[in-house]
Amino acid sequence: MVEAVSSKSEFKRGLQAGMSIAVGYTPVALTFGLLAKTTGLTFFEAVLMSMLVFAGASQYISLSLIASGIGIGVIIFNTFIVNIRHFLMSASLNEKMEEDTVVKKSMYAFGLTDETFTVIATKEGKSSTSFAFGVVLIAYGSWVINSGIGHLIGASLPLFLQAAMSIALYAMFVGLLMPSLKKSAKVLFLALVAAAVNSLLTLTGTLETGWSIVVATLISAIAVEVVIVTRRKVGMT
Repeated sequence: MVEAVSSKSEFKRGLQAGMSIAVGYTPVALTFGLLAKTTGLTFFEAVLMSMLVFAGASQYISLSLIASGIGIGVIIFNTFIVNIRHFLMSASLNEKMEEDTVVKKSMYAFGLTDETFTVIATKEGKSSTSFAFGVVLIAYGSWVINSGIGHLIGASLPLFLQAAMSIALYAMFVGLLMPSLKKSAKVLFLALVAAAVNSLLTLTGTLETGWSIVVATLISAIAVEVVIVTRRKVGMT
């Protein structure tokens, strides 16, 4: 009985802790739903993507690739590359969480995003499964519901505005990138190298859009690490 009350209390704390995430997700999810509509996805497809993927950056990239007519295999691989950091996040969070069944762990692990990870990982002391479920549930619900609302809003817009909104997809990427560029020279270098490689591969027709993004991402990541390691070695000598 005491354990049940404790679980409910922890779940409520999780909901409260995740409320700020839910609020923050609202405009981004609304925009995703709207852009999904202008890209050509149906209401069901847009909501289903948010339900199954639940990863903002990957979903925005997917919209861009879908608009370009890229095949599903490339889109899936791009999503894997973008979200590969979640392996490290899950491993790190596992040390923070209380012991529980694999099924329950896999359920809240699905709901890990940069934001939910931060809230759960920074909780004082061990984080309970109930707390994690509370954080994930309210964040997930906000993302999925507002994606659907955004699509409905997009469907009510005039056709010429729906077509013009496709430009907002690229503006969104720039908006998401700018704060990081201002704070980190590493991110700036990463973005410049990736943009240069992607442009070169695309303009020369070496690779199609989807694969050029994958290759550019990998090359830029490797280049940044090589530069950092080299500078450290030089500094040590």
